[in-house]
Amino acid sequence: MTTNTPLTQPHPLQDRFGGQVAARLSAGTAELPYDITERLRAARTQAIAKRKVVNVRTAATVQASGAAATLTFGDEGLTFWNRIGSAIPLVALVLGLVLIHSVQNELRASEVAEVDAALLTDDLPPSAYADPGFGQFLKSGGE
Repeated sequence: MTTNTPLTQPHPLQDRFGGQVAARLSAGTAELPYDITERLRAARTQAIAKRKVVNVRTAATVQASGAAATLTFGDEGLTFWNRIGSAIPLVALVLGLVLIHSVQNELRASEVAEVDAALLTDDLPPSAYADPGFGQFLKSGGE
């Protein structure tokens, strides 16, 4: 069982308001000269010819299956290029994350390299840092 629910149906209140506006505008045309009424008529026909055709389609459908119901959105008419265009932000996000990851790895590697260079160029040999007495030496203030 499928129930279609168009979201773009005209409302009676809007139709009534539009009819009242049209009646009010048409009421004053009886006193106008012929050339002005003809220009108005030509403008109306041009406006009607140029108006956008409203594509009324089902925006959402409710599909009932037993005790469960599912809200599905109709085919949005996605072409190949629309699908590619909608995937571009995802690709940009993934590339950004990969770039951030590689930059962070480079920063960590350069920090480790700086510490290693400082240890190797220091006056103390690297074995002094591994000596358990060195920690005690540092805690006592290095006197």
